[in-house]
Amino acid sequence: MRPMADFASLTAAFPPAQDSDWRALVEKTLKGAPLDSLRRATAEGLPIEPLYPMAQAPAAFTPRPHDVERAWDLRIVTAHPDPARANREILADLEGGAASALVRIDPTGATGVAVGSAGDLARSLEGVLLELAPVGLDAGFLGPKAADWLASLAKASPRAKLLFHLDPLSAFAESGASPGPIESHLVSAATVAARLADTYPEARLFLASGRVVHEAGGGEAAELAFAMAAAVAYAKAVVRAGLSMEQALRGVVIGLAADADYFLVIAKLRAARLLWERIAEACGAPMPAMIEACSSRRMLTAKDPWTNMLRLTAAGFGAAVGGADAVVLGAFTDALGLPTAFGRRQSRNTQLVLMEEAHIGRVADPAAGSGYVEALTDQIARAAWAQFQAIEAAGGLAAALSAGLVVEAVAKARTAREAEPPKIVGVTAFPPAQDAPVEVERPSPRAVEAPSPRLPGPDSACPPLTPIRLAQPHEAAQ
Repeated sequence: MRPMADFASLTAAFPPAQDSDWRALVEKTLKGAPLDSLRRATAEGLPIEPLYPMAQAPAAFTPRPHDVERAWDLRIVTAHPDPARANREILADLEGGAASALVRIDPTGATGVAVGSAGDLARSLEGVLLELAPVGLDAGFLGPKAADWLASLAKASPRAKLLFHLDPLSAFAESGASPGPIESHLVSAATVAARLADTYPEARLFLASGRVVHEAGGGEAAELAFAMAAAVAYAKAVVRAGLSMEQALRGVVIGLAADADYFLVIAKLRAARLLWERIAEACGAPMPAMIEACSSRRMLTAKDPWTNMLRLTAAGFGAAVGGADAVVLGAFTDALGLPTAFGRRQSRNTQLVLMEEAHIGRVADPAAGSGYVEALTDQIARAAWAQFQAIEAAGGLAAALSAGLVVEAVAKARTAREAEPPKIVGVTAFPPAQDAPVEVERPSPRAVEAPSPRLPGPDSACPPLTPIRLAQPHEAAQ
């Protein structure tokens, strides 16, 4: 091996490039076009410059805990309506390299596992050791009931790694209505969370997710503002239910989306840690954020779905480099139907290659010091903080949703994005000469009886954040 001194002598003849040198090189390639022609902006109007100087210092936040063996939690979602089939999928995922499972619950079986009781959930999780493999829930307004079902399966084991993921505000935002007052659902979720927290000290209680904003077409700052406002709402509710602020914040997971624009994903996740630490410090309970990044569904295409493998890989890369504690990658066929065993294996292996072959997680914050990423992190954080303050000034997230403040911000981002025709590989760019069909699961769901999530009092309503898929209008036009 050549000594370091020799390498230094090899580079001594090359003076460091100045900003003017880079500009001259770029202008040469533009062939007369001005440098300003390369300026871009995010959907929320945050400027993206063609060149950035070296960052003076990296953003100050606590990164994801460094673990060389398992840099992040590889989490797989299960939504097959048949509990027995869902169980086989979960066991295969865990045996195939996943570290945890997320069960999407829908008693009708239309959008998730047909679970309506503790027995149904037990069939879905038969053979899963809850002390070793974390299990999370996505149950909407049924969240408190589902949390009790999952808790009963853990049999009061203090080592059970449960992710109750209570999140009534996302359910309210997406559906545009709640069965009973949304404030009552907050109280119900907080009461159940406080009751279960002492029995399961390692459990995560709430998912403060901004993904509903992303899937509806919103921008990064609006997504972060929603997530932080949800975290504050849940923390306040569970403190009123009897937990300390430290317990409350420790029980919150921040949920964010990851799409194929990995620089924006990296900056967004880093900005989330900045915002969280500021909120936690103001609450008198400083602690690092726990972030679950889930791949975007709005970025997926139904036409030429094979290209979704590229999008999911980019999303997983951005989530891992951005410092997510857990990464959930969907399947490349999710725009068409439920994944086959091949689709689930491909989803797992994408993360395993990033983790164990590309070694993405070996550096705590690999983007630190990048002029572009640091500037984007700061811009997103500042814009998100301003929107978060506006939500709090309106009376909190539930009130802001009812007043239409959130949907207004989402609509602006959608309008800005639609102003420029998108380049979507496989749809508007490089469409395939002929279709290459893929296999998906198309089960016949059977509904099960379940307790009603309705609470006493009048229903709450808000303009819904309806999910979209960016490629859908262009696919329909072809």
